Amino acid sequence: MHNLRAALLMVLAMAAFACEDALLKGLTGRIPTGQLLAVIGFAGMAVFGLWIAFSPEGLRLRNLLRPQVALRNLCEGVCAITFVTALATGDLSIASAILQAQPLLMTLGAALFLGEQVGWRRWMSIAVGFAGVLLIVKPGTAAFEFSSVLAIIAVVTLAVRDLVTRRLPPEVGSGLLSAGAFGSMGVAGLVLLAVGAQQPIAPSAGQGALMAATLCFGLLGYITMVIATRIAEIAVIAPFRYSRLLFAMLLAVAVFGERPDAATLLGAALIAGAGIYSMWREARLRRAQLAAL
Repeated sequence: MHNLRAALLMVLAMAAFACEDALLKGLTGRIPTGQLLAVIGFAGMAVFGLWIAFSPEGLRLRNLLRPQVALRNLCEGVCAITFVTALATGDLSIASAILQAQPLLMTLGAALFLGEQVGWRRWMSIAVGFAGVLLIVKPGTAAFEFSSVLAIIAVVTLAVRDLVTRRLPPEVGSGLLSAGAFGSMGVAGLVLLAVGAQQPIAPSAGQGALMAATLCFGLLGYITMVIATRIAEIAVIAPFRYSRLLFAMLLAVAVFGERPDAATLLGAALIAGAGIYSMWREARLRRAQLAAL
């Protein structure tokens, strides 16, 4: 029963994140990207700041000075700029499909930089996933778009963020990390406003409501994902993370009129299939190691 509830919560989280991405894409056509990131980022930071203030975690600002936390926040900021810019200048379906390569990049990074053992099966799944990314990006063809490169940078920084998170000590609370992530998004927005010479505008009431909805979807996605990971095994719920791709594709077609071609759909299927297999294989090996102890 716990596994079923966790799976449903994970699907809800992924639907919320897909809605957040769709709203961000829609808003970038009306509000400067830097302003959008700054408003949503600092608002999210304030929400998690209140959470920390009223939770047992406590506000331990000294943890923000840890090099790992600083690197994590830097990755959050770079990811915010590149991914939202990719949404603004490219297709939601393509950016979302590329984003699903994150677990494969984490497996690759863990093998190369953290010394984790990766067998030939998972190496093959990484190769298949990267082939899927190439099918989507289409380098060297007329269909290639620079927004795909921005999405790749975003997914690389996300993988680095999660690899760094693995090495953080337990006393660094999730509330502080979440507040720092949103705060980094806000700072990234200010940087983009300055560097890109973007002029902030006064949003209309409707635009303000959409920005608030974007924040709410982001918070809903984060909270339900955390609850799902706490009440069930990661191996059970991890495959449901790929439901985000399905929701994103549906929104891309229904809201933005996108028509992903056969290569994009095949690439997305390869990424999702390879990612699910890699996570399943990793969970199986972990259970075998625990049973041997």
